[in-house]
Amino acid sequence: MKAQDSTDLTRVGPGTVMGEFMRQYWIPAALSSELQADGDPMRLMLLGEKLVAFRDSQGCVGIFDHRCPHRCASLYLGRNEESGIRCVYHGWKFDVRGNCVDMPNVPARQEFKDKVHAKAYRTTERNGLVWVYMGRQQESPPPLPNIEANLIPGNEIWCLQRECNWLQALEGDIDTSHVGFLHVGMLKPEDLDDDHPMRPTVINRAPEYEVRNTDWGTMYGGFRTNDDGQMSWRVAHFMFPFWTQTPNARFSSRAIARAWVPMDDHHSMLFDISGGVDEGNPAYVSKRRNGQPLYEKFEYEPNTNDWHGRWRCRDRAHNDWGLDRQSQRDGTQYTGIGNITIQDQAVTESMGPITDHDWEHLAPTDQMIARTRRRLLLAARAYRDSGELPPGASDPDTFMGARAGSFLFAPDAPLEQAYQAQLEKAVRWTAQPEERA
Repeated sequence: MKAQDSTDLTRVGPGTVMGEFMRQYWIPAALSSELQADGDPMRLMLLGEKLVAFRDSQGCVGIFDHRCPHRCASLYLGRNEESGIRCVYHGWKFDVRGNCVDMPNVPARQEFKDKVHAKAYRTTERNGLVWVYMGRQQESPPPLPNIEANLIPGNEIWCLQRECNWLQALEGDIDTSHVGFLHVGMLKPEDLDDDHPMRPTVINRAPEYEVRNTDWGTMYGGFRTNDDGQMSWRVAHFMFPFWTQTPNARFSSRAIARAWVPMDDHHSMLFDISGGVDEGNPAYVSKRRNGQPLYEKFEYEPNTNDWHGRWRCRDRAHNDWGLDRQSQRDGTQYTGIGNITIQDQAVTESMGPITDHDWEHLAPTDQMIARTRRRLLLAARAYRDSGELPPGASDPDTFMGARAGSFLFAPDAPLEQAYQAQLEKAVRWTAQPEERA
């Protein structure tokens, strides 16, 4: 990859090609449960900007630049009270839209509240997720994207911070030829039940791929012949600007979406959202035929109040991600790392804060990565040069064309036929839940 291409893809601060592109989309910012009415403000790092988030007395969320527009003291130190956040330096107070509603250190005849605004971004909530819009249309932002997993009431959401650039973190989701080694390299076919969704991967660790451009980004189908003669498909998606759908469940009944939100150039936050009908025996929480679990659970570090203090795992670079060489030698885990999420964490963080793409030698099984990079570059530069955005930025239903998962289908059928047939019979969720601005 050319150096300029790498820079344009990975840098996300204000004024960068990718940063300005991403700001035109609604961005997951926090779990709704992280903010309490009149509770403590929270530091929030997004796209290289230091922000503060709070929930006011009415339950509405405000997300600001953390600097008070008076003298730049941090509003993180402020008092969240009586429907606004008050700077402790001189008492200036702002509502969730950034309007200055009190200027108590200025004589009444000299106050100028109506001329001062905190730099506030538009927010909304849906099914447990706080979203923020940091783009150019603050007065009339686009509608929230219909990410199917986030349309399901009672969906499951968990977060995890990754100490590396967003791009290499996201690319781990769309490079699933690694699954046969990193995650199940220790398994043999006889270790798994005949209907286990990982069995085709263990039988054939070198899948073939079909990759396509889509309105929402890119998609791939990895295919292998199953031991019963059917074709085993694993279908996944990249969706603008930082979403993936991974083939971690059966296609027919579960919706999955994963947002790799850049905190800054060297840190990203994963929002993993899933919901739907549980048909049992999901790929990554099931057991071997002998009843032993495939993976261990991971543990979080306690959250702290610094800019990168949320949703960090205990096993990180400081302890080699919990690497156990004996487990690696005796075949308990191919990697010697017991948890599947931390296995991904280890390899992507080990690449460094930002991957040096000059060192790469992409293989045919990396075609989804190569195509997604091109798609992102073309889209981000088109926005820079002409203001043109892909369909997903303004049409919320664009993303409803995407569904990921694994399934069996007749041999020799092309990706489009197999995918469309599964999509037509899959359980879908389209009802619009309540939103709060």
